[in-house]
Amino acid sequence: YIYGHLPCVLVYRGNYAHPMTERVQYDEFSMFHENASEYGLPYAAPPLVRREFVQCSADRRFSALVWGDESPTIVFLHGGAQNAHTWDTVLLDLGVPALAIDLPGHGHSSWRDDAMYSPHSMAVDIAEVIALHAPSAKAVVGMSLGGLTSLALAGHAPHLVRELVLVDITPGVNGDKAKAILDFVNGPQAFASFDDLLKRTIEHNPTRTIESLRRGILHNAKQLDDGSWQWRYDRRSHIRSENSEPISGDALGKLWDLIGSLECPLTLLRGGTSPVVDDADVAELMRRQGRAAVLVIDGAGHSIQGDKPRELAAFLAAKGV
Repeated sequence: YIYGHLPCVLVYRGNYAHPMTERVQYDEFSMFHENASEYGLPYAAPPLVRREFVQCSADRRFSALVWGDESPTIVFLHGGAQNAHTWDTVLLDLGVPALAIDLPGHGHSSWRDDAMYSPHSMAVDIAEVIALHAPSAKAVVGMSLGGLTSLALAGHAPHLVRELVLVDITPGVNGDKAKAILDFVNGPQAFASFDDLLKRTIEHNPTRTIESLRRGILHNAKQLDDGSWQWRYDRRSHIRSENSEPISGDALGKLWDLIGSLECPLTLLRGGTSPVVDDADVAELMRRQGRAAVLVIDGAGHSIQGDKPRELAAFLAAKGV
């Protein structure tokens, strides 16, 4: 779970960003050079990336970023309150054809009328998107809610998940472990100014650079006609109504069972400073799936792709995906 990104003109003075009164068109593909510069990546020209949409039903449209012009070799599913752009730096570094999907109710994918954002309900639609755009992908990488959805996908359509990488998540997650994250994503939906939104994001992500948080906001929020800002993600995926479907203990139990029945290779990447996965979770995962691999990424929190993107890219490159 965590931030993401969208549009606004900013003037930097010291460490402060001041929104100008005029509105500016947002180009989601205009900031890759910033990712490259921040992490010391070579950047001769913009990468080949396009946005695709898949209509899964009359009321559900999915959006995804397709990297490269060949069939994707890897699929990425982001965490709750994020979007497909959270993987930008990883994919710039990795340099392989890839598919990064906006989960339902996130990014440019449509919101569900029923607010059912459980891993099992989302996996059914995600399978359609992968079957269309990445049917031969060697691996699926899922972070947080995207990781739980990847597990459900492996149960629903195992032929689409040839290898599974879970980024700092297991079915052992609970509200206490994820409290710091939930405190952020369950905060205000709307903000009077970009400054207000940036300030709150900085307060909850003190280890990240202002530039990276600014990009995250620009991809994950939108400016309204009155000049105010609001998050793009459907907050009902976190703050649920009585009629919505939470990730219940029973649902998490089924995901633990799926781990035990997995036939594909499984790797858990654990953020070294993250409280979301604890030693008991790792022990349970290994008890159920003794062939699994577990790797700790030192210095990373829950969002490994945001804190240590080059380390994540190096791990995936070493696996040959």
